[in-house]
Amino acid sequence: MPRPRYAYLGPAGTFTEVALRQVVSPDDAEYLPQTDVVSAIEAVRAGVADHAVVAIESTIEGGVTATLDALAVGDPLVLQREVLVPVGFTLVGRPGVALADVRRVAAHPHAWVQCRRWLGAHVPGAVHVVATSNTAPAALLADAGAGADGDALGFDAALVPPAAPAHYGLADRVLAEGVADNPEAVTRFVVVGRPGPVPPPTGADKTTLVVHLPSNEAGALLTMLEQFAARGVNLSRIESRPIGDSLGRYSFSMDAEGHITEERMGEAFMGLHRVCPHVRYLGSYPRADRRAADVHIGTADADFLAARDWLRSVRGGASV
Repeated sequence: MPRPRYAYLGPAGTFTEVALRQVVSPDDAEYLPQTDVVSAIEAVRAGVADHAVVAIESTIEGGVTATLDALAVGDPLVLQREVLVPVGFTLVGRPGVALADVRRVAAHPHAWVQCRRWLGAHVPGAVHVVATSNTAPAALLADAGAGADGDALGFDAALVPPAAPAHYGLADRVLAEGVADNPEAVTRFVVVGRPGPVPPPTGADKTTLVVHLPSNEAGALLTMLEQFAARGVNLSRIESRPIGDSLGRYSFSMDAEGHITEERMGEAFMGLHRVCPHVRYLGSYPRADRRAADVHIGTADADFLAARDWLRSVRGGASV
C-alpha cells in the first residue's frame, strides 16, 4: 500500500510541520512541503496530495484568510480533523550581528503580527521583510553559511520557530528566545481532504461552512443567524470575506458547535438552504479540545424526533 501524501507549508520546521507530526509520523506518510497555503490546498484538488495540513485560525489574528478563501471556492474539499499548536518565536541573526545591529527582520506576516510589540521594544525601527513561511529565512541563512551578507539576503535577522535554529544549524546565531507578545498564543490547523462519507459524530464535534447572503435584502444577516439560534446551535467563529465579484458582496465563514448528522444541525442547514443563495458544507470533525457542545432544552436529537412524530400524528388526524 502506498503511503498517504500530505501537503503542508514548508520548508521543514514550520509550525505547520509541527501540526502535521501530530496527525501522522513521517515514517507513515509522505510529507510534501509547499511554498504557500493555497498551493497545499490545490495539491489535494489536483490529486498530487491526499491531504493538506493548513493553518485556519490563530488566537492573535483570527481566521487565516488565505485558507478561508481557498476553501470557499473551487472543487469542494472538507475538513477532517483539527490540531492546536502553541506558537512562540526565536530571533536568529546573520553571523556577527548583535541584537542592537538589527534593522531588517524577515518574518512571515503572521509571525510579525504576533511579535510586533516585542520587536518595537527591543529592535525599534526595524523594518519587516516579508517571508513566505516561518522557516524560509532560516533556510536562507543556512544556505548562505558563515559568509551571509545582509545586502544579498535582504535582512539582518529572522523570526523563526523555536526548533528551527537546531534544524538548520543556526544555534550559534540565536539573538533572543521566547519572542512573542502573547505567551498563550495558539494556532489551529486543519487536515483537508476530498469529500467522502461523513464520519460518525463523537459527541464533541465542530462543523465548518460558508454561506452567501441574498443581495440588498434588509435583515438578511439576522435571518441567517436565526437558523442557528432557533435550533440551539452555537457559532464559535464567524468571519466575513469578500466574494470578489463586486463591492459590498460578502460571504460568511463559520464554525458551528455540533455535527451535521445531529438533528439540530441538520435542521439549521435546511433552514440555511431555504433562505440563502449558497451554502457550502466544509465538514464535521472532532474538536481538538474534546469539549462537548452545550445542548439546550428542546434541541437534543430526541426532542426533534419527538416533535416530528407529534406533527405526523396531528397531520394524520390525531386529536391533541
